[in-house]
Amino acid sequence: MTTTPDLTIASDFAAAKLDQWRAMVDKALKGSDFDKRLVSKTADGLRIEPLYTRKDALVSVADAMPGAAPFTRGAKPVRDGLGWDIRTIHFESDPAALNAAILDDLEGGVNSVCIHFGSNGLAANKDALAVTLKDVMLDVCPIVLAAGTQAFDAATALAAVWTERGIAPAARQGSFGADPLGNLALEGRAMEPVETALARSVALMKLCEQSPGVAAMTADGVPYHVAGASEAQELACMIATLVAYLRAADQGGIPSAAALGKINVALAADADEFSTIAKLRAARHLIWRVADACGAGNAAANVKVACPTSYRMMAKRDPWTNILRTTIACTGAAIGGADAIVVLPFTFALGKPDAFSRRVARNVQIVCQEESNLGRVTDPAGGSWYVEQLTEQMARKAWEIFQDIEARGGMLAALTTGYVQEMVEKTADARAKAIATGKQELTGVSAFPLLGDDGVKTEPWPKPAARASGSPALDITPLRVHRLGEAFEALRDAADAAGGYTVFLASMGEIAEHNVRTTWIKNYLAAGGIATLITDGYKTAEAAADAFKASGAKAACICSSDAVNATLAEPTARALKAAGAKLVLMAGRPGDKEAALKAAGVDQFLSAGADAVATLKGLQGKLA
Repeated sequence: MTTTPDLTIASDFAAAKLDQWRAMVDKALKGSDFDKRLVSKTADGLRIEPLYTRKDALVSVADAMPGAAPFTRGAKPVRDGLGWDIRTIHFESDPAALNAAILDDLEGGVNSVCIHFGSNGLAANKDALAVTLKDVMLDVCPIVLAAGTQAFDAATALAAVWTERGIAPAARQGSFGADPLGNLALEGRAMEPVETALARSVALMKLCEQSPGVAAMTADGVPYHVAGASEAQELACMIATLVAYLRAADQGGIPSAAALGKINVALAADADEFSTIAKLRAARHLIWRVADACGAGNAAANVKVACPTSYRMMAKRDPWTNILRTTIACTGAAIGGADAIVVLPFTFALGKPDAFSRRVARNVQIVCQEESNLGRVTDPAGGSWYVEQLTEQMARKAWEIFQDIEARGGMLAALTTGYVQEMVEKTADARAKAIATGKQELTGVSAFPLLGDDGVKTEPWPKPAARASGSPALDITPLRVHRLGEAFEALRDAADAAGGYTVFLASMGEIAEHNVRTTWIKNYLAAGGIATLITDGYKTAEAAADAFKASGAKAACICSSDAVNATLAEPTARALKAAGAKLVLMAGRPGDKEAALKAAGVDQFLSAGADAVATLKGLQGKLA
């Protein structure tokens, strides 16, 4: 009889120790600062370590189980079905066209539908909604309303359609989506007192009190996300909004335990997958903490979390890259335990989604759900030292910001005084600077941009409807909604309007010597809509100058390694100027040869770390 040998891989090795790893890292860094090179920070200043070990395990979550307070690991012990609702959002003013699009989505695998009302959306009345929902199985398909200030009218219309179609209250599913504070933050004005809007929203809770599958309000963090908020700021604004709605419900005679089941939560999912996972886990913990303080801790499990993919991460140029962004975001939301996910169509930043872009959006979810089975595991990130630490830190930071909002009188007061807007704007400005200087890259926008026609055509969004006339009951500074790539897109638009710009690349030496800088400068200039003329390189200054003269270009850029530049940059600059170059650039820092290179004819040095938006805008002016 033979015995099976012990094939455990680690059995013959000594246990690895953190200090041994650190010693090897320090050796590789050769004196460089560990924190600067290997530790990154989130927009909230939370540290992301290069390595997490058992010592980073949180004692507080060691015995945590899905379905048990504080619900960080999920509201239920086991996720239902395939894990989450595949939801789609529709912007269409024609009820018949909207109905056709909804039926197409439902046939293609969508589980629930969100309908936008108002500007670029449906009219908030029963007749329009009845046509929109024709042939939709309302007893199994949740209907979610995004009606802004028309939430009460849209909700009343939906309730009337349910009644007309014979859908019993207990069988109704969806959300009225009333969010007075979110509307105020986005619009910057309220035509009726916010207290009145809150009271009307509480009335919607009573309208659907016999429908356990219907929520009346949404505590929405997405408006703050699209304006540039960090993860903790988005969470804090959502929690502060939730608290404000619970207070309004209490004043309307609805206890917190009942009100929590009538309030949904919405948070954005973006291309930072782990931050999205941690944000959703932290959200459930924070919701429980609020519920527990209200004496209704277990009711926190009734709060549904919906996740649209981030609008601010969407790009207009080379929009195919948006498919990658939304797939990553969807994955993060799924692993984080979202109850419903909306994947924005990849052309959303350009105009109205067509049938193809909507199909791609829903297929992203179907692949994640039915092929990757991301919803069949409850809290798959649980137990990850990194994710647990990030969740804990994010929740703590969000709670600190929430406490600050509460100390200022609550969410309404914080919006009225501009505290929230200023906080979010400061974070947005810091992120914009990081993008402009290359510390944060946007694929297809600031990094590896695609010049020329990307082949995507869409119907532009209609112009927004005029704002309601009359004096508002409250007028505040609105959140500034923007996308991350807008500054670079403006440069591309300016280049197109000017007919385009071209720079000749004087790549010196062999390909192995200049390829890194040639590739970098090509992408750097392309981010500003500036095309480049590239060859395999030139061995002499004279050869580069002859090729430049033959190209017909007006500007040239010298690019090669520091070693090659030390011998060829100066003569190449003189030769290019002699050949008629009106502008001579050089990729890389000049070091101690700056004066000599300028004297030879280099007009400007281009290097990583500078404000690319400002630099490229200046170059466009010089190339005009």
